[in-house]
Amino acid sequence: MVEARAIARYVRCSPRKLRLVVDLIRGKSAAEALALLRLSPKRAARSVEKVLRSALANLSAKLDNISVDPAEVVITKAYVDPGPMFKRILPAPMGRAYWIRRRTGHVTLVVQTQREQVESATTGRR
Repeated sequence: MVEARAIARYVRCSPRKLRLVVDLIRGKSAAEALALLRLSPKRAARSVEKVLRSALANLSAKLDNISVDPAEVVITKAYVDPGPMFKRILPAPMGRAYWIRRRTGHVTLVVQTQREQVESATTGRR
């Protein structure tokens, strides 16, 4: 089974909100995950969908540009790590200042083919 990954770094969405979306697709097939992400109302779903499409393209490139059916690909690992915070200052009453912390996240997805046939088709070419 062939494995590929994709990482989106510095996504302008808090890791907590990204994890809500990533938890939905972990362990599912890529076709089912794309359908879930397309119908999800959450803004973070757009970023996760882009990462998933990138992982599928990376898998296709690893298989010598053989087109991969998303129904035959499974998301094996999916996690979100916190990134750096953008810090801003908001003026507050009586000469004070409030910190605004804009959180970022790093989204990592690892996908894997389900069938052995795809791998056996490419092993003889090297």
